[in-house]
Amino acid sequence: MNSPSPDTSSSTRQADRLNLQPASGYAGDVSPELAWSWVQSGEAVLVDVRSDAERAWVGFVPAAVALAWKHWPGMALNGSFDDGLKKAVPAGKKAVMLCRSGVRSIAAAKRATELGIAAYNILEGFEGDGDEHGHRGNSGGWRFRGLPWKQD
Repeated sequence: MNSPSPDTSSSTRQADRLNLQPASGYAGDVSPELAWSWVQSGEAVLVDVRSDAERAWVGFVPAAVALAWKHWPGMALNGSFDDGLKKAVPAGKKAVMLCRSGVRSIAAAKRATELGIAAYNILEGFEGDGDEHGHRGNSGGWRFRGLPWKQD
């Protein structure tokens, strides 16, 4: 007798994507939607760790604290990151870290954890991964998910 196939309904896939995923060195990985729900409820502060240039050229989340992990050009570490993060995230609140594709935000979440802040990486980042043509924003990310953002 064949065993039943796993439930792959749309609602099950959506629920799986919204769940917190464990991580090493920081509190975990969360979907853009879960991060946004935490920000809206006041549980978390959204910290956009992209460079000022990225936010200006690609777009930004109005509710986010802009605190670059690295500065453009050259991508040197931001020497003011620790102090800025401590000021931005009140005691008892979570920090949800956002970058372009979810790489720098992992490093920032690890540093926040070292500073005693419960920090999470936002999966897919602001733009998501590149597609087969190297274009971002077509298959994942904050913008693709229809969450709030603006562009100057």
